[in-house]
Amino acid sequence: MLRSLQIFAHLLLLQAVASQQIQDIWQTTSDGKMLFTYSQPTINFVTPGTIGSADIVVNDSSVYQTVYGFGASLTDSSAELLNNLKTQNSGSYWQLMDYLFNATDGANSAGFSYIRVPLGASDFSTDTYSYAATSGDTSLNDFDINAAPSDVFTVLQDILSINNMARVHIVPWSPPGWMKSGGSMGGGSLNTQYINTMAVYLLKSIQAFSSKGIPVYAVSVQNEPENSDPTYPSCSMLVTTEAQIGLALRTLLNNNGFSGVKIIGYEHNWVDAANYPVQLMQQAGSAFNGVSFHCYQGSVSAQAAFTSQYPDKEVYLTECSGTLGTDWWTDIKWYMDNLFIGSIGYGSSSGLMWNLALDGTGQPLLPGTDSCGGGGCRGVVQINSDGSWSVNQEFYSMAQASKAILPRDIGGPWGQRIGVSVGGSLASALVVGAYTTGRVLSSDWNRYSIVVLNSDDSASTTLNPQPVNATIEFRGMQASYTFPVGVTTLWWYASGVAESGTLLPRATGKARCRTMRHATITS
Repeated sequence: MLRSLQIFAHLLLLQAVASQQIQDIWQTTSDGKMLFTYSQPTINFVTPGTIGSADIVVNDSSVYQTVYGFGASLTDSSAELLNNLKTQNSGSYWQLMDYLFNATDGANSAGFSYIRVPLGASDFSTDTYSYAATSGDTSLNDFDINAAPSDVFTVLQDILSINNMARVHIVPWSPPGWMKSGGSMGGGSLNTQYINTMAVYLLKSIQAFSSKGIPVYAVSVQNEPENSDPTYPSCSMLVTTEAQIGLALRTLLNNNGFSGVKIIGYEHNWVDAANYPVQLMQQAGSAFNGVSFHCYQGSVSAQAAFTSQYPDKEVYLTECSGTLGTDWWTDIKWYMDNLFIGSIGYGSSSGLMWNLALDGTGQPLLPGTDSCGGGGCRGVVQINSDGSWSVNQEFYSMAQASKAILPRDIGGPWGQRIGVSVGGSLASALVVGAYTTGRVLSSDWNRYSIVVLNSDDSASTTLNPQPVNATIEFRGMQASYTFPVGVTTLWWYASGVAESGTLLPRATGKARCRTMRHATITS
C-alpha cells in the first residue's frame, strides 16, 4: 500500500511538472536586436528524450543562499545628475527611475533593489566633506548629515517611493579627516584613539538616514581598507582596527533599536579573500554578518577561500565599474560570467556596479583625483546635458539577473539559488544560474528561473558565436529551447514539493569553474 501511494504521488508530481510551460522570457542578444526584451512563447515540459547540444539540469533539492538584489552606488555625482534631470525633465526622470527600480512582478523594468551609498565624500563628489567637520569633537555634537548634498536624499526617497523593498547599504570612504593620520580625508589611516568615536559616527549616520525615512539595511565600516590614496577620500585600516569598530558598533546598534542592521566587513577586492576577511571573522565574527567583495583584483573563484571557512556568513558583491570605450558584448559576457551569475554561484547575495549614473565622459569626478584611470568610469546610466538618457551594458547585465530573483508576490520571499549543472557537447558554451522564488501562500506554486549566458564561440577558429540547442531537465521532465547568443532569463512554475531538503551552506565554488561545468554545483 505504501509503495502504491509513493508511485501515485510521484505520478502526480510528474503530471504537475509536465503540465507546466515556460511562458516568460527576457533576452538581451549580442547583436543588440533584443535589449532586455520580453516575450511569451509556449515551451512545454514533456517526457525526456534526446538531450540537446547543451543539457541544463536544474536540481531544486539543493537550495543555497537568498539573493537580495542587484543595483549600484548612489554617489554624490549620480544623485546630482539624476536630480538635475528631474528638474530639467520630470517626466523623463520618472520614466528612467521606473525602468530602473520598479520591482512589480512582470513590469517592464529591471527592479534594481540594492543601493549602496557613500557616507560623506567619495571620488565622485564635488569636494571632500564628512558629517563631522569639527576637529576634536569626539562626542560628535556637531554631527550633521546635511553636509551631504540634498540630492542624495531626494533621489533615495524617490527610489523608495518606487521600490519600497530596496535595500540601502551605507559605507564611508574615509572617517573625518581629523580622526586620521595626516589630518586629511585623502589617504592615511584611522588613529586608534578614535575607534569608539568612529563607531558612534556610524550609528549616528544610521539614525540620520532613518530620520529622513531611509531605513538602512547594512553598514560597512570602511570602503577598501587596503587602499590609501591621497587624491580622494580613502583610508587604510588594519584588520584589528576594523574588528574593534565592528564590535563597538554592534553593541551600539543593539542598544539603540537597530539590531536588525547588518554589519558587513572588508569591502575590497577578491585578491585578498583568504586573508583580511577571514582574519576579520576570527577576531570579530560575532559583530559581522558577513563580508563584501569588489572586482578590481583577483578572480571571482577567490570568494571560495572565504565561504569554505565561513559558510554561514553572508557574502555580497558590492562594487565593479564599467570603463568607457570598452566593447559592449565583451563586457556583458564578463559581467555575467564573473558577477551576475558567477559571484552568485560563489555565494553572493547581491551584485552591484559602481556609479548608478554618470555623463558620457565619466563625470562629474572629484577634482584632482586619480581615480578611474584609462578611459574613465562608466555609469549604469548615462545622463546627457540635453535631458536625455540611455542605459549601458551594466544595466542590461544586471536587469537580466534581477528578473530571476525578485519576489513573485507582494511581501513574498526573494529568490534563492538552487543547484544546476550543464552537460552535452556544447556545455562550455553556457554559463547558468538557477533560482527558486517561494510564494506567500503555500498553495501557490513556486517560480523557477534560470539565467543563461550563451557565448558559444566554437563554430570556427574566428569569433562566430552560434545559437545553442539546449534541453532543460527538471524533476524528471524535459523542455527544449534554442538559446541565442546573449543572455536569456526564463521561468516556469511548479509545486515546492522537491524543496524539502535542508538549506545548504554557501557554495565554496568547487564546481563553478568553466572547466568543470558538467558537475553539479555543491557546497
